Amino acid sequence: MTIINAYAANQANGKLEPFSYDAGVLGAHDVEIDVQYCGICHSDLSMLDNEWGFTQYPFVGGHEITGTVAAVGSHVKHLQVGQWVGLGWHASYCNTCHECMSGDQNLCTTAQGTIVGRHGGFADKVRANAASVVVLPEGVDAASAGPLFCGGITVFNPMVQFDVKPTDSVAVIGIGGLGHMAVQFLHAWGCKVTAFTSSEAKTKEALELGADDTINSRDPAALSAAAGRFDYIISTVNVKLDWNAYVGTLKPRGRLHFVGATLEPLDLNVFPLLMGQRSVSGSPVGSPSTIAKMLDFAKQHQIKPMVEMFDFKDINAAIDRVRSGQARYRVVLKR
Repeated sequence: MTIINAYAANQANGKLEPFSYDAGVLGAHDVEIDVQYCGICHSDLSMLDNEWGFTQYPFVGGHEITGTVAAVGSHVKHLQVGQWVGLGWHASYCNTCHECMSGDQNLCTTAQGTIVGRHGGFADKVRANAASVVVLPEGVDAASAGPLFCGGITVFNPMVQFDVKPTDSVAVIGIGGLGHMAVQFLHAWGCKVTAFTSSEAKTKEALELGADDTINSRDPAALSAAAGRFDYIISTVNVKLDWNAYVGTLKPRGRLHFVGATLEPLDLNVFPLLMGQRSVSGSPVGSPSTIAKMLDFAKQHQIKPMVEMFDFKDINAAIDRVRSGQARYRVVLKR
């Protein structure tokens, strides 16, 4: 018997309360992690509030986890007790489908989410299949690394998937939890980076994070003046914008890429896509190998999410801070 002490909500929009459960016998291919830090992602709130319609209660969120290996299953050979590791959105993959066998485990149609149908990292321990657990490189700050395992890989993955080049002119829509990491990664990649933002305060911060330029996203004239400027634009927002105006800022063969979960349908004119051979795309988090590559890149270039720290006992205050939209830029719980 292994008792895990967690914080759970018993209903949609509910407060998180102390909750304990028996995790049972550790599976042969599984790992148990002592959770030291856990970021709070907007997806945790979406699941907490059952916005996507498949949350199971009691619900234990938390999928931006860093901690140390507490125990390994009998078939796990590449991880050792005491190692610092991280766990993100996925806690297991089928490891037999075409996507898994091709190294694209993040596209596995039967991958299990860390907080979907199982209990996540708002706890003293969490379990996952060893294939989804990634070693934290020495020199990467464990306290702030949790958000890299979801938000960070979400913006890094398309840079790899779509071969963004160091010579590209790129733009980031939205300088927030995702966008502030995208600016850092793209700047370190060597790109000329422009930040689209409507916040004067975030304009200054975007430049400090590595942006070469900013554009007021609420100024139609500024958008028009940027016509044909960008090879790649990544949208990190979850609100509806004038997407045709942004398509207009793409060069021929340019790409508008979505990682922010915009729920409203895209209203796009096809003619500019046809004439400029432009693309619109989206992507989820990355595979374990891409996460490892991102961590090495972050270490090499000293890239860190900007975080606000809360003690685990103050988890409801931390949740409220994320809800407020005022956090700069990620909230992390610490043991």
